[in-house]
Amino acid sequence: MSQILVTGGAGFVGSCLIRVLAEDPANIICSLDNYFTGTKENHIDGVCYVEGDCCDIEELITFSPDVVYHFGEYSRVSTSFEDHQTVWESNVHGTYRVLEFCRKNKARLIYSASSTKFGDGGENRNCSPYAFHKSQNTELINNYGRWFDLEYIICYFYNVYGAGQISQGKYATVIGIFEYQYTENKPLTIVSPGTQERSFTHVEDVTAALILLKDSGFGDGYCIGTKENHQIAEVAKMFKNNIVYLEQRLGERLSTTIDLAKMSALGWKAKHSLKKYIESFKEKII
Repeated sequence: MSQILVTGGAGFVGSCLIRVLAEDPANIICSLDNYFTGTKENHIDGVCYVEGDCCDIEELITFSPDVVYHFGEYSRVSTSFEDHQTVWESNVHGTYRVLEFCRKNKARLIYSASSTKFGDGGENRNCSPYAFHKSQNTELINNYGRWFDLEYIICYFYNVYGAGQISQGKYATVIGIFEYQYTENKPLTIVSPGTQERSFTHVEDVTAALILLKDSGFGDGYCIGTKENHQIAEVAKMFKNNIVYLEQRLGERLSTTIDLAKMSALGWKAKHSLKKYIESFKEKII
């Protein structure tokens, strides 16, 4: 029997993970979410849902979980400049409280760090409030392992896409935006210069990796993605050629780096192709 807490469990990745975890009757699952980007439409029968901030985790969560998946942070680069106070409250104060909760309860922490810190040869880690605080969190978690023997995994997501992704509003993801614009027969908007390279990972592949990490591995450096990078303009053209370029944004990284060695050593490999996913999506729209 495993007691599992997922912060951000009503969000995109969190809800997909919970859906798979809930298939095993030996798992007792609880979600802690403030519904900043999560939605109650993602709730799954048989799962306990607690509404609140990670800053208040010790008051809101009254049991001792075996595993804590921590996804309940602010997670956008460009908007973090205007939301920098929210970023601090969520990604600094909130994550510190989660760390203390895990330390006191001797829970295994699985933390979703940000691959932005590997962008542009590592220089990108200081280019936005979001990237800076997420990068600092990885150092703090590594130190908690040294100082307090915290059992932890730090994994890195790379542009997760798939069913349930946010497609509208300022917190929408790239593939979600393109899908919405394609469905509405609108031009696809690309942030200049369009040559930015990204690794895209299907949410089912991410979920499979997270299930594996529940009982396997230790420490930092678990990159969950694919070696195949795509330029943003290239991805847009997989949908259609009607493209409009937007002004370049603060914090926008041009390149990405991924090291799959640790995930490969666990036997994990991404199974989905972005190109095939887009082709399938377009066929459903016709």
